[in-house]
Amino acid sequence: MRRDGTLAGRRVLPALLRPGIAGERGQRGAELKGARAVRVVDEKTPAKAARAVVKGLVAYNTAKAGKAKYKRFAVSVRDDRDEIRGGIVAYTIWNWCFIELLWLDEAARGGGFGTELMQRAEAIAAERGARHVYVDTFSFQGDGFYQGLGYETFGELTEFPPGHRRIWLKKDLP
Repeated sequence: MRRDGTLAGRRVLPALLRPGIAGERGQRGAELKGARAVRVVDEKTPAKAARAVVKGLVAYNTAKAGKAKYKRFAVSVRDDRDEIRGGIVAYTIWNWCFIELLWLDEAARGGGFGTELMQRAEAIAAERGARHVYVDTFSFQGDGFYQGLGYETFGELTEFPPGHRRIWLKKDLP
């Protein structure tokens, strides 16, 4: 095929886009409701596209699964100067809680703060009606920690990052 859409002197692309032909050949996206032409674009700055995708996806998900009732929360570990030395950031959605982030300063590790943060997050999630919690971690971070709290692995990617694993774990709340 040449750049002008011809093949051996024949116009191929216009034929594929004619009504009836595109559908028969499985051609994608010739038209959308209310749009004259549709194309795929590599965005230079993703913010506007990201907002549109989120808005569209939320509307679609709400229509299919009902209102999500997304609500984010955080619990922190603070020192005597009120400096944050660790914490957890999570959210509840439908009947699940997702642990987005868990971090403890090196000096705060090994003192039971990680367990206390997880227990507090699970309690907040349960108060909000969550029946399950899930989290993802790397093998060099929390592998073993979450299992010790009753979490079970349900997914894993090897070599992510190279030489390590990314692990997804879940737990049913009482």
